[in-house]
Amino acid sequence: MNIRFNSVCKVLAVAAAMAAASGASAQSAGHWSAIVGINKITPKVDSGDVSAPALPGTKADVNADTKPIFTFGYAVTDNISAELDLGVPYKHDLIGAGSIQGTGKLGSAESLPPTLFAQYHFFAPKAMLRPYVGAGVTYAYFQKEKGSGQLTALLNTGGPATSFEMDNKFAASFQVGSTLRINDHWFANVAVVKTYLKTKAHFSTGQTQDIRLDPLAVGVGIGYVF
Repeated sequence: MNIRFNSVCKVLAVAAAMAAASGASAQSAGHWSAIVGINKITPKVDSGDVSAPALPGTKADVNADTKPIFTFGYAVTDNISAELDLGVPYKHDLIGAGSIQGTGKLGSAESLPPTLFAQYHFFAPKAMLRPYVGAGVTYAYFQKEKGSGQLTALLNTGGPATSFEMDNKFAASFQVGSTLRINDHWFANVAVVKTYLKTKAHFSTGQTQDIRLDPLAVGVGIGYVF
């Protein structure tokens, strides 16, 4: 047991030494950075029921999607920075859940969630490894909502195609991540973002549905410091 404990301590000591290692890094006050990467958004859905008239327990789940992400940052001080996350629209399929689980795809929607963070970066600007935490605000913008034939069969049997719209919403987002210096200008980045988002679907048949999405995003990328 002591041998294992000592080994763990040695590993942690090496990691700490790497994090404090000096090197030519420009991630300090007054510098801009840009990151290009891949980001996966996975909604953690808590769905309400579709309002009457509808089968009780008519709920929805939302599938994940992966898209490129573009991030721009500015170091206000050596440890505090601002970051803006942008990207292309994510396309999410909505599928039946609750009492209609197994009915398949109900529709799809695109989301565009630009997010502005305030961040705190640990260790000195010249450290090789710099963990960071962030808090910010996301604007969840929905577009190109499209209902399926299955949605029409559930909400408007025998009638015209059912469509829907999602409310655009502001939401709080929290971030943990780390950068790893490659050379004077280039670095690798990994980040995990949790967003607390509640919105509402409005169906052309008059029903509504509250839905909490609370997505978890995991992204990796390569960055450049100016």
